[in-house]
Amino acid sequence: MRVTSSMYYESLYGSNNSKLNEKLFDVNKQIASGLKIQYASDDIATFTETMRLDNEITTLGQVKQSTESGYKISNQSDVILNDFEDSMNRFRTLLIQASNDTNSETSRDAISLELRGLEKHLKNLSNTSINGQYLFSGSMVDVKPISDDGTYNGNDVSMNSFLGSNSQQQYNLTGADLFLGEEIIVQREVTANVKQVLNNPPLGSADIDGNTTMLEFMGDSPDDTHHFYLRGVQNNGTAFTKQIPMFDTSTMDDLLLEIGYAYGNTGSLDLVNVSLNSNGQIIVEDKLKGSSKLDFHLVGATDFTGTGMADIATGTNTIDDLFAGTTDYITATTTPELYIKEFINSGLTSATGIAGTEGLIYDRTEFTKDGSILSSSTPQILKSYNTSIDPHTQLEKNAFASPSSKISDVADLQTEILPSTNPATYTLNGTTLKLEGLMTDGITPYDIEINFNNSTLFTYNGTPNYEIFNMENPRAATPADSMTYQQLMDVVNMAVTGNLPVAPFADADEYDTLIKTSNFSGTTSLSYDGKIQFNDLSNSSTKATIALYDSKSGDFSTTAGSVMSFNSNNALTIRDPKTDFFQTIDEMITAVENYKNYPDSSSGDMRNIGIQNAISMMDDLQDHVFRSHSVVGAQSNTLTNSLERTELLEISTMTLRSSVIDTDLAEASLELTQLTLNYEAMLSTVGRVSKLSLVNYL
Repeated sequence: MRVTSSMYYESLYGSNNSKLNEKLFDVNKQIASGLKIQYASDDIATFTETMRLDNEITTLGQVKQSTESGYKISNQSDVILNDFEDSMNRFRTLLIQASNDTNSETSRDAISLELRGLEKHLKNLSNTSINGQYLFSGSMVDVKPISDDGTYNGNDVSMNSFLGSNSQQQYNLTGADLFLGEEIIVQREVTANVKQVLNNPPLGSADIDGNTTMLEFMGDSPDDTHHFYLRGVQNNGTAFTKQIPMFDTSTMDDLLLEIGYAYGNTGSLDLVNVSLNSNGQIIVEDKLKGSSKLDFHLVGATDFTGTGMADIATGTNTIDDLFAGTTDYITATTTPELYIKEFINSGLTSATGIAGTEGLIYDRTEFTKDGSILSSSTPQILKSYNTSIDPHTQLEKNAFASPSSKISDVADLQTEILPSTNPATYTLNGTTLKLEGLMTDGITPYDIEINFNNSTLFTYNGTPNYEIFNMENPRAATPADSMTYQQLMDVVNMAVTGNLPVAPFADADEYDTLIKTSNFSGTTSLSYDGKIQFNDLSNSSTKATIALYDSKSGDFSTTAGSVMSFNSNNALTIRDPKTDFFQTIDEMITAVENYKNYPDSSSGDMRNIGIQNAISMMDDLQDHVFRSHSVVGAQSNTLTNSLERTELLEISTMTLRSSVIDTDLAEASLELTQLTLNYEAMLSTVGRVSKLSLVNYL
């Protein structure tokens, strides 16, 4: 075959030119873009790996941003808590100064003014915000957490930073934890508040201690017997009553020992510590950590006539029979007949109409009044099997009842032994609550019995069968153990506002209508700390009164106490696992303002804890804040470590991505130079071939 010029040209230039141009274009494109490929079709493997790494870098960027945002909140909380602790240290120093008896009232007034200033500063710190978001409001970041009266307005919802797949870290400290949290290592401690004196002191002695005899403490009685009536709640939530007989030769240590036995102490195991302070006041300390249920009330009685001490234990008389009437109730300053010693005095008004015995009644007392609001004093705490779990310790913590909580989840249920049941069941069935007082007009009385039976009813003005309806379909009277606090509060609200029917409910519609109507005049609710409150919407200063108690209250014929208590003339709380920060702060300052070193019902606020106890309570508050601060510190450290790790991973991933997709400019430039030289060499060769004459081919 003859080789033509065109064939030679095509062989030398055509195919090589196309290949070289394509390579030159690719190299120039890599140099211009900095990338090895532009489209998936260029290199599927490289494109796939690049997309995976891009997604990883985006995720790491989100983690970094989330972590940085969380760290800002956590770090600022850390800074605020430092200031918080400094203020609390100053607060404690002032309390110690105020406890010194050398201080005059003027000095204590000056100290109390500075304490009020610190209280205000602590509230301001609690309301710190960043970019309009409050630090301690939980997830309600637009709500000011602490109001002027110290009430917490936020929630207990934590907020978390995203740290990667299936990984989150809380970065906020909720006010519910900081101001209302719970320290499960704290042991509840309560104290009496009446200073005790000897009724028959020996010569040269006036102090009460463990060796003081009943003859010295109560006086000489013809029958040589003194009776003490103890009511309270054990640390497991079991209410009890106990009559304790003492003889002239019995000592205060003997009485304390018997009180301990009533709380479950044995010869080998103590569940509580019972002791006397320097004022002869009885202190009960729970040995079980983390329980908020312990309660205490005690009355002593001696019949100086020897002719009729009521035998409460027989069941023929109640505690009211013993204390009934002003002629039977006397004090140590009057002619001895029936001598009564009270150990607790709250100043609450008795709802039973027994004159002069307000300090002797345990839980048949009227709710306290503050303007338009009536409040109970006893928090409703769920039993242990319904408590929530502390997220930090993974241990049970006490929980307050909510409107939807069943009353049976709080009450000390009585045993009902059924023939077909083994073991016995525990139920509210058979329990009766008394609800009495004055309606909002301050004139009209109401007297209601709430009967917990298979179908829960209430009796009004002697007429039974007012059914308490449930919300099921069809509507029916609620079984005893299914009744909720909201249903109980509905009955209270109807009674106090005067929205009760003249005859038993015709149906559930009438029941619902009266509930709605009553809500226009007043509202009954549970406070943040589990206490029942009534708010009179018609009067700025309510004229209504409320007393709500177990019908068996004061019955010493059995050791079982009240199934439920709502308002109690109970011992003062010195220590408790549950924290109410600003309420406790206010109590401490009030102790200084009242010039009280110890609880004393004879002056000022009779239920105030006193400066000495305030110092102990401040120690508990500081421990609580320190623990909360340590949680914040741990959060900050975790977020810092996560941020550093994320930054390293981001750099590493970007480096790996660069090695996969980015062009090595030096290498590409060298390749471009080589391709350019090759292209020029090819063109030169083609040019020379094109210039050859026919002679050159011969």
